[in-house]
Amino acid sequence: MSPLVLWIESSCDETGVGIVSGTTLLADAVASSVPEQVRFGGVVPEIASRAHVEAMVPTLQRACADAGITLRDVDAIAVTAGPGLAGALVVGVAAAKGLALALDKPLYGVNHLSAHVAVDQLQHGPLPEGCVALLASGGHSSILRVADVTADVEPLGATIDDAAGEAFDKVARMLGLGFPGGPAIDLAARDGDASAIAFPRGLTGPRDSKYDYSFSGLKTAVKRWLAANPGASVPDVAASFQEAVADVLSAKAVAACVDVGGDTLILGGGVAANSRLRALTAERCEKAGLQLRVPRPGLCTDNGAMVAALGAEMVARGRQPSGWLLGADSSLPVVEPLVG
Repeated sequence: MSPLVLWIESSCDETGVGIVSGTTLLADAVASSVPEQVRFGGVVPEIASRAHVEAMVPTLQRACADAGITLRDVDAIAVTAGPGLAGALVVGVAAAKGLALALDKPLYGVNHLSAHVAVDQLQHGPLPEGCVALLASGGHSSILRVADVTADVEPLGATIDDAAGEAFDKVARMLGLGFPGGPAIDLAARDGDASAIAFPRGLTGPRDSKYDYSFSGLKTAVKRWLAANPGASVPDVAASFQEAVADVLSAKAVAACVDVGGDTLILGGGVAANSRLRALTAERCEKAGLQLRVPRPGLCTDNGAMVAALGAEMVARGRQPSGWLLGADSSLPVVEPLVG
């Protein structure tokens, strides 16, 4: 039987505990502090950290109950060590170290971004060699070449300012759609015309970086357009903005996959749950002869399952556990899938 790995995710506003056996997901318990953040229009780090402290034990208990196991049945403990909100990460790392020490189990501190890639294995099986991943979330918009998700992840491009998810949140606030912005804009856009407004596509000129992203200018363009067009159709603005983001994200990712000779593109991160991004990326992959793998929406957002999936892969490949000096690193680079 494959080792049982329990993983803790606390990098932002959701406390996630996942339990996997190999590539089989046994439990994915999540407690979200989003309802507490809504009145502030975004994530307040201190509130998120306190929410993790309150939710950690109940979420651990729920995950074990869902999997039908006890904590002593677990073979390894894994935890997101970064990147993310410093205070939130500390809560998860402290909980994981306490469990590993008390249960005498090996401890693995892993990279949040690599985990977003590894989670695809829970739905589609082992990752193909040399695949390319597009990760789009509230804090990151990156294109990665993944030779080995546990040890060899190479950045090909990244955002130079706002990430896609951050732009969704800010534009949703301009439109009065609330927080979180991604789902709200996706819903509003269904009744809008994506060609109604020609919003700019950042970093797509002939002299611009081929695989990097920029959404700050797009966000500003939406703000100026709304100021110049009071009473504008919210669905049209939402659809046109969403189309601009999906267009740039998918075009650059597909181009990168083709250029490096990959045959599979993996789409991950919270923005990967966006319906237009999924559809447009699928269209472009089909035209380019690429296989597209996209986890179901529930596995795209932050969750314990993704961390458990990467932890299980670390154990399966015989990676050395992290040391007891493992700490949280809010700016952990993607080239470090395993910490310590």
